[in-house]
Amino acid sequence: MIGRIVRSADFERVLARSSRVRSSHFAVHHLAATPSVASKPAKVLSTEAGELSTGDAQVTHKPVDDTPPDACWLGAIVPKRHAKRSVTRSLLKRQIRAAFATQPDLPPGLWVVRLRSPFDRKLFPSAASDALRAAAHAELAQLVGRLVAPRAKP
Repeated sequence: MIGRIVRSADFERVLARSSRVRSSHFAVHHLAATPSVASKPAKVLSTEAGELSTGDAQVTHKPVDDTPPDACWLGAIVPKRHAKRSVTRSLLKRQIRAAFATQPDLPPGLWVVRLRSPFDRKLFPSAASDALRAAAHAELAQLVGRLVAPRAKP
């Protein structure tokens, strides 16, 4: 299971490290850590606050999708300066999430994939063309494959 990185502090921690692998358009950063915890406590649900007027037992709500601590968390950075149209940014983020979702052998920790250079608009004039989708998919599959492949020892 892969969770999403949502806090900017987590993005900053991961991006402070050098990239683990790069391609012509993407860079992948990794930090073997868990996401930071929010400084303020979680909001207390109303059913936990006090006794109900009916006298029934209190129901404590727990999140359904808790991510285990040894899981992977993924963040995607697709800046506007490299992908002007929101359709293109959404397509690239979906491709990034799909590439990591198909790979169960990744080491746990925080992963950030960032678009480091734009795709050529002359080659991909449409914002969400099948050609752009295929090119991004192939490049991301190659990157994720290099992450999982065992490194040759000298």
